[in-house]
Amino acid sequence: MRQQVPYLDTPGPLGFAHRGGAAAGDENTTAAFARAAGLGYRYIETDTHATADGVAVVFHDDTLERLLGRPGRMIDLRWADLRTERVGGAAAVPRLDEVLAAYPDIRFNIDAKTDHAVQPTLEVVERLKAHERVLLASFSSARLRRMRRHAGPAVATSMGMREVAALWAAFQVGRRYTPAETVVAVQIPPRYGRIPLATEQFVDYCHRAGLHVHLWTIDDPHEIAHFLDIGVDGIMTDHIEVLREVYRTRGIWH
Repeated sequence: MRQQVPYLDTPGPLGFAHRGGAAAGDENTTAAFARAAGLGYRYIETDTHATADGVAVVFHDDTLERLLGRPGRMIDLRWADLRTERVGGAAAVPRLDEVLAAYPDIRFNIDAKTDHAVQPTLEVVERLKAHERVLLASFSSARLRRMRRHAGPAVATSMGMREVAALWAAFQVGRRYTPAETVVAVQIPPRYGRIPLATEQFVDYCHRAGLHVHLWTIDDPHEIAHFLDIGVDGIMTDHIEVLREVYRTRGIWH
């Protein structure tokens, strides 16, 4: 099965701390990651951008306004402009290499948010020899193809939106779907508009294609329980205490 790769060799279902657990009020910070690790999370979902001088940083938005309260586009700023930014007294924008080095036992689901972030992100993965503990993700299928081409078969990937659409279309007509070589998971929301994606039938179809199914972002304990019941392989959550409690109640918190 294609999902038997080092990244996914932990007993499942997997629990992902989305941006380190954004419900606590900060996200993608060293404090958020420390909080998730302290609760026992071994999978963290995060995002990367690259600065104007090519430093891969952990940050979600294109601009600084929502998270840092000031104007500025990430792509226009140098690392020297960001390293002194603070939220609650702690560094607000970590470097990707610092995060991967600080948590060698944690596996990261990395969403490269822009084309500009691709090469710096891949260079960090290569330099730190982190191939087996990252999964590369993106909404852009074209960006993912580029990452697969440069990262090679050693790095697991998920699917972009166009790939998910093709997978869904194949499911609808009962046609076999063969993912790209390094694709090990389809990562989707429960619904797309009015279309329910995370159904038991679709999960079964993905499993027959050799794919894990990971859902984002599920915070309600009853929804978490429902999706576990239909066989999903991983859930991403902002409320990391809630998901952990559901897993612990079921005896699946590893």
